[in-house]
Amino acid sequence: MSGSGIRITWTLGAHGWADITLEDHQAKAELTASYITSAPEDFLTAMVRLVAGEREARVQFEAEPTAYRWIFYREGEDVWSRVLELRDGNDHDNRGTEIWSCQLGIDQLSRAVIRCFDEVAQTFGESGYRGKWGEHFPRTELEALSRLWRTHQHLCDT
Repeated sequence: MSGSGIRITWTLGAHGWADITLEDHQAKAELTASYITSAPEDFLTAMVRLVAGEREARVQFEAEPTAYRWIFYREGEDVWSRVLELRDGNDHDNRGTEIWSCQLGIDQLSRAVIRCFDEVAQTFGESGYRGKWGEHFPRTELEALSRLWRTHQHLCDT
């Protein structure tokens, strides 16, 4: 992990549950997600929207009854992200406790997310993933993010 990088780890635990760890050189946060929502797909889709230029994206992981809400704000090539822990998923942002925040370049964030899900695929394989999570691996969303990120990289390099 580089000085200002982030590492995201998505670990499948008991059937239908994942533990997500966020780490950088300053802090570490742990989140939980349940398969009652499309957490992996929603997370990857939020990243696609950010890389495509949207200024704000959100994703929520349900941990029944706790929820984790990840809020991203993009300005230029920078993304500010915060993770809120909420006692109830229907709570307003201001009722949550911030457990993580950081500012990264869109490139660093995209690379960390792609690496995270590539590692999940390598660790479990797509059929193993389905067996543990209960749903298909989010291949379509991961490929969409990878494709868009490569295009973004190319445009930034020219």
